[in-house]
Amino acid sequence: MRYGRIPEEVIEAVLKRHDIVDVIGRHVHLSKQGHYMKGLCPFHSEKSPSFTVTPEKQIYRCFGCNVGGNLIRFVMEIEGLSFSEAVTKLAEEADIPITWEEASEEQTEQQQEKAVLLKAYDFAAKLYHYILGNTEQGKVAKGYLASRGISDKLIDTFQIGYAPAMWDTLVQQLVKREFDLSLMEKGGLISAKHEGTGYVDKFRERIMFPICDAAGKVIAFGGRSMGDAQPKYLNSPESALFNKSRTMYNLHLARPNMRKLQQAVLFEGYVDVIKAWEAGISNGVATMGTALTKEHAALLNRNADQIVVCYDGDNAGQSAAFKSIPLLEETGSRVTVAMLPDGKDPDDYVKQYGFDRFVREIIEPAVPSMKYKLLYIRKNFKLHEDGDRLRYLQSAVKLISELHSPMEREHYLKQLASEFPDSSYEAMKLDLHEILLQSEKNRPDGDNKPILWNNVMNNGRTAERTRKKTPSLLPAYHNAERLILAVMMHDRDVCAHVEEQLGDQFNVEAHAVLAAYLYAYYAQNAEPDASRYIAMLQDEQLESLASSIVMMGAGHGMNEQVIDDYIRQIRKVPMQEEIERKKEERVRAEREGDHLRAAQIAIEIIALEKRLKST
Repeated sequence: MRYGRIPEEVIEAVLKRHDIVDVIGRHVHLSKQGHYMKGLCPFHSEKSPSFTVTPEKQIYRCFGCNVGGNLIRFVMEIEGLSFSEAVTKLAEEADIPITWEEASEEQTEQQQEKAVLLKAYDFAAKLYHYILGNTEQGKVAKGYLASRGISDKLIDTFQIGYAPAMWDTLVQQLVKREFDLSLMEKGGLISAKHEGTGYVDKFRERIMFPICDAAGKVIAFGGRSMGDAQPKYLNSPESALFNKSRTMYNLHLARPNMRKLQQAVLFEGYVDVIKAWEAGISNGVATMGTALTKEHAALLNRNADQIVVCYDGDNAGQSAAFKSIPLLEETGSRVTVAMLPDGKDPDDYVKQYGFDRFVREIIEPAVPSMKYKLLYIRKNFKLHEDGDRLRYLQSAVKLISELHSPMEREHYLKQLASEFPDSSYEAMKLDLHEILLQSEKNRPDGDNKPILWNNVMNNGRTAERTRKKTPSLLPAYHNAERLILAVMMHDRDVCAHVEEQLGDQFNVEAHAVLAAYLYAYYAQNAEPDASRYIAMLQDEQLESLASSIVMMGAGHGMNEQVIDDYIRQIRKVPMQEEIERKKEERVRAEREGDHLRAAQIAIEIIALEKRLKST
């Protein structure tokens, strides 16, 4: 059996050479509880640990957000990697020879193109970096960077480069190395000439900032002009490697510190991140000339509880900061906003006041999101005029009403009343109460609150997610199928018996798929091994389901008689459903006055019920 282009023996070696506790322990603080290890889930915000690792079975499971799988799945999720990328990373760490690259005939065309593009981007990044530091063409660019306070050390850390003014510097080097230029254009490295045939460099006379994926591989570039050339910043176009909505600058370097501090600092641009790094802010990331997206917000939330938004102090930057707050809070993040004075950007502030003051006076005292929103909206009102002042207070109370914590609402309402002593605190409180009542009336889901009120870190979660977490009563056959699968995962003989007696006749489609994989697994392997079995699935939902079932264990008073009883119960379901359909059909026939048809259906129902009793 093979997993795409990766031989099974490599998967087995990776699973054998790594311990899941060690791998997950790099990202999650785990403590021992009996046969399990527990910690706070890295995939959602929580106060009480619900993330469980089972060393014996080499699997993990979160009972809060229902993720689960083996160590390969964990690396895929935490690093944002594909299956093959995760296996490659783990193989490299364990010094397992990566020989399957030669099996290129098994790769899809898209996989081949991605592999070639990654090599080309890696080469281009090294070429631009070399030109900046070692050629006459790069001297001006290096001088420019020095004038911006970017040292040689920072240039090396972020692999900054320079694309010279010539039209085809990169094209010539790509040709020498026999890269397919049409693919290079498709991947955003070069451009086709507007007239005639051939290609030219996409980036010319620009400082080059490599953009990396979560694993640190170069997937795009940001190019900054030094003069008046427009646009000031030019990013690579989206490609098979690069999606702006899901990529954040410097995430690969910042993520360990984000997780350690449980805080991320969100900047607008590359230079802000780089200068902040020099100031000791090693948890800074940036979007790349695009507005913050839901995907960005979710990515940040998976790595840190608190997000400090540090956008430019001009109107555009502050407007973007204001718009980012709800996106970030919807994921459950706690948001604060760094206040830059006089329209400055972070780079300007560092230049004028230095690194220490930037951290001490801007980042550390970042204000809570509600305080920032109140400060932001008040700019739209002339507070010395009675009418505008009243409208501001009404808008402010409406904003405060959106807070989920009564204590926070009380705090900001009192703060507002003390700031405007001519306005009655009690009147504001009445207005707030009216807004909350109206909001309750307008809510379509009645008593289903859109807040996970038992977890303060989950402010902003949607009612839909709350409902998904509420357990529902499952039919008896559903639990019977799960219990049988749990025993099958631990016992080869039981699996063989179920295959003979039941085959694929599971009523839940996902259970039937898991059973089919189990039959295939035991055909190739003698011993039960949950981690190796889960590695076969290569589907996030199936892996999560399998990990939850295997955690049930092989007990529950199971013996041969109980298993046979469960098999009979599962077999009966299609017949029971058929009887129910027949009963509905008979009722319709009676309503339509077709009594002959109703009598025939009644006879069919009796026959089915007899068969059901004998099953």
